[in-house]
Amino acid sequence: MAMPDPDARSDPARPLSMALLECDHVDADLRHIAGDYADMFTRLFTEHAPEVTLERVDVVGGAPLPALGAHDGLLITGSRQSVGDDLPWIRDLGGLLVRAHARAVPVVGICFGHQLIAHALGGRVDRAPVGWGVGVHHGTVTAPRAWMTPARSGFDLLVSHQDQVTAIPNGATVLATSEHAPVAAFEMGSLVGFQGHPEFVADYAEALMARRIERIGAERIEHARGTLGRPTDQATVTRWIESFLAGNRDGVGAPPGDRRSISTVPTTRPAPPGR
Repeated sequence: MAMPDPDARSDPARPLSMALLECDHVDADLRHIAGDYADMFTRLFTEHAPEVTLERVDVVGGAPLPALGAHDGLLITGSRQSVGDDLPWIRDLGGLLVRAHARAVPVVGICFGHQLIAHALGGRVDRAPVGWGVGVHHGTVTAPRAWMTPARSGFDLLVSHQDQVTAIPNGATVLATSEHAPVAAFEMGSLVGFQGHPEFVADYAEALMARRIERIGAERIEHARGTLGRPTDQATVTRWIESFLAGNRDGVGAPPGDRRSISTVPTTRPAPPGR
């Protein structure tokens, strides 16, 4: 197998590549809404961060995990599974995250991916004590980062989860919190996680809630449906992910302390309309 070319990787004009690690699939009878999860992410980046290319890796379907360094970073999707489930693919993916942290490989985790980063690196994930989080939730930024361009004091995203991070790993930083989730986003070296779903669309979120009504509860779903008309900050969060990836890719393979600061490689793009 050919080894990645480090000189090519450091070229700022080169498109950014991410391995999209699929940890679940949309049920077949709901795919008419927005496709599979990989389709949602592809559409999201095509629209808001076209410099990022995604290579699908069906981890839950048994595809082998990618070699670290073969891409500029990894993007881990949501999943109906819990991070503590005793499944080989979850254990293997957790091990990959430990190695990615040691080698400063950029990783972005969404929902389950966010929780798995925390779990694999020594944090804690539990059932949310207040029940399911569904609908559009607001996250308040508590630790702004240079890669958060355009800058925002908070962000709204669709959420769908019953587990959440309750303790971050040693050395990690909480970046955002919400009323429902104390850790709405966090960063640890070259890894970052978001509890919300920038890839979701409202119609799919509503269909997913309807499918889980007995688990979530009718009253909670009714309240969540009332939030689905609110605009979300999926464009902003996607551009944050692009900027985070761009700022971290030059450090792939280096110990965390030797990485170039993520503030030195900003991406420039017009800000979305103010909200």
